[in-house]
Amino acid sequence: MAPLNDTELFRSILRKSTNIVAIAGAGLSAASGLSTSGIPTFRDAGGLWRSHDAMSLATPRAFFKDPSRVWQFYHYRRETALKAAPNPGHLALALLSVPEHLKIIAPEAKFTLVTQNVDGLSARASKQVSPLREPELFEMHGRLFDTICTVCNDRKANFNSPICSALAGTEDNLKNDSNIPLEDLPRCSKCAGLLRPGIVWFEEVPHHLEEIKKIVDDADLALIVGTSSTVYPAAGYAHEIAEHGGTVAVFNIQRSDNDDLAHFLFIGPCATTLPHVLLKVDVTE
Repeated sequence: MAPLNDTELFRSILRKSTNIVAIAGAGLSAASGLSTSGIPTFRDAGGLWRSHDAMSLATPRAFFKDPSRVWQFYHYRRETALKAAPNPGHLALALLSVPEHLKIIAPEAKFTLVTQNVDGLSARASKQVSPLREPELFEMHGRLFDTICTVCNDRKANFNSPICSALAGTEDNLKNDSNIPLEDLPRCSKCAGLLRPGIVWFEEVPHHLEEIKKIVDDADLALIVGTSSTVYPAAGYAHEIAEHGGTVAVFNIQRSDNDDLAHFLFIGPCATTLPHVLLKVDVTE
């Protein structure tokens, strides 16, 4: 059966839901000028940086082989993300994290946001709508603005621009790699060890898997937002929720291969469809 785009029917199901989970991907940040990479998405034709396949740089092996090149790539991503702001899609989901707002939309529900994005925009949106409240938010692929020491394993948030002086200006060099000496790359304030970006690379295990599994097991409504559902384990969550009788609603800018399992499908920019469908607010881009 083809998925529906009946907004009123969806809202009636939303109102009766008790455990709502949103699984967010790159499409949520598109209206902010970002994808999860801070450049065109890894999997499209523009997923290149200085002629390098972006996916090939997002691995532990790439970092230890050439930390200068990988840090320049992530410096570029950091500088791009710092210039971005949460869009109305981020804010719509952030409002669902505030009990006073959620009660109006789904009186008996609990809401959790699981994001594959590393840009920090969902966290910033939550602080924007509710500065004193810790959101129900799981950033399963880590944070672009965290660093991890490769020696002492210390993890810290770092929003410095640039993160170190040697990287300053390299974001504007879109053709050639500068060979930055190892000692000039970001260093740990505790032990002076080499820092790495605090995100989950390919070949590494995502964060919070046990907590997310419990949320998925309990969910009776899944909002699949801006993701093509190709990266596991997140790609399997909608299927699991549908298998145990939950409702699946997909919000995406275009059709994807896994839309057939959805009960509802809302095609268009997430920055406009989410506020409209969830909050009855129309946003003009």
